[in-house]
Amino acid sequence: MTILSVTTIRRALLSVSDKTGLRELAAGLQARGIELISTGGTAKMLEQAGLKVAEVADVTRFPEILDGRVKTLHPAIHGGILARRDDALHQQALAKHKIAPIDLVVINLYPFAETYKTGKSWEVCIENIDIGGPAMIRAAAKNHHDVVVLTSPDHYTLLLAELDAHQGATSLAFREACAMAAYQHTARYDAAVAEAFAVRTATAFPETFLRTGQRVKTLRYGENPHQQAALYATGDKRPGVVTARQLQGKELSYNNINDTDAAYELVAEFVTPAAAIIKHANPSGVACGHSLSEAFERALACDPVSAFGGIIALNRPLDKAAAQLISQHFYEVVIAPGIEHEAEIILATKKNLRLLITDGLPDVLVPGRVVKDVAGGFLLQDADRSVLDVDALQVVTKRAPSKQELEDLKFAAIVAKHVKSNAIVYVRNSATVGIGAGQMSRIDAARIAVHKASEIAGNNSDTPLAGAVVASDAFFPFADGLLAAVAAGVTAVIQPGGSIRDDEVIAAADAHDVAMIFTGSRHFKH
Repeated sequence: MTILSVTTIRRALLSVSDKTGLRELAAGLQARGIELISTGGTAKMLEQAGLKVAEVADVTRFPEILDGRVKTLHPAIHGGILARRDDALHQQALAKHKIAPIDLVVINLYPFAETYKTGKSWEVCIENIDIGGPAMIRAAAKNHHDVVVLTSPDHYTLLLAELDAHQGATSLAFREACAMAAYQHTARYDAAVAEAFAVRTATAFPETFLRTGQRVKTLRYGENPHQQAALYATGDKRPGVVTARQLQGKELSYNNINDTDAAYELVAEFVTPAAAIIKHANPSGVACGHSLSEAFERALACDPVSAFGGIIALNRPLDKAAAQLISQHFYEVVIAPGIEHEAEIILATKKNLRLLITDGLPDVLVPGRVVKDVAGGFLLQDADRSVLDVDALQVVTKRAPSKQELEDLKFAAIVAKHVKSNAIVYVRNSATVGIGAGQMSRIDAARIAVHKASEIAGNNSDTPLAGAVVASDAFFPFADGLLAAVAAGVTAVIQPGGSIRDDEVIAAADAHDVAMIFTGSRHFKH
């Protein structure tokens, strides 16, 4: 087999749904002496632009039928695309059947994904499943040693430059790159159709799981400098770090993106003005307030040491007062749904601060998926986007929580869902005052949070968390974790329940006049 390093383009087939840049491309091809073939709508547009175009029906000597469902599925088209130029038998077959070679295929497909997302009827979506387009793309990509295939308007200027660089021909490297992009294009397309069918048939976990993404950018490195990384977009328009506009600062790193996503998902759960400060995907402080500035100050007060170099997420447009407070310290990223002009001016002085604006908050109820690689495969699960069911809360102690305790318990339970397991979260007046994250035992998580709270309080109190409430992401397996919290001053507890020692834990709470609520819902986060 002989693969030519360069092949000359003499004849091109153009058939696109997205006609962006097509006139310019077609004019450039015709100016270079390349013959143009096209299908109905595309041919009409090019003719109106004053270009000479042969219609596919004239090439196949067969009209479009079935409302355009069949037009390019014909030997005169596919033979011209698939014939090997260096294969004598292929060339004899073309001559015998009077088929001319096609050297360039420019195609993008019916907008199935876009149509599906607009909520059009299933029948309309089905009509937007392209058949002939993918067949031609795959044929041209398979025969890339002789044929160029383009599937994106972004590649049009690259092709014209390639033709100029090689006197009307293309290099093998260029054709291989185009073939790779073509197969990625059809893979994305088929994955979108398969996903739509899975949703329609209520198939939560299909036999074959497909997920595709469009590369947004290559990152400097991954979690560590020796790891390569890139950011991909799935096409999901849910507001967040991927869809945000970056107004200033250096490029986001892998860790910046991961932490910022965690921070923004957390603050989106609150209705009142809220601020979250995140380090290594764990919150160091979370609070609500009457204003963003109050929420930020209270979040910072939980652990000002760990907050240094952290990620700040806000659930309201960033205003001047909050910006002034933020500008007094060093942070890596600030993300918010909007920003006032005065706030933007203030933060512009922090040249290294990455400022992201999303124009909205992520809907915490929209379903999502989480994929985790394991040796030999991957785990797939629903994202934990369940919200606290207030009606399902069960008071299990003799004393019920007060109104203020209940509000703090609900706040603490929301935060605990976003803390790495084992997670213990202490809250007072809708602000975290101690967080224990990612420990191997729950009692250690409880003690670490108390220790941090004592440091912040300056060791001025034997009960640094007096009047606070505590949330646990999973049940207390023993009473010791609860008793550590009680010793620190906690007055109320919220936890899932479900331990074989629940009675022991409840008895310990009653013995100290501590109110306790069971949620019935665990929130491990690994």
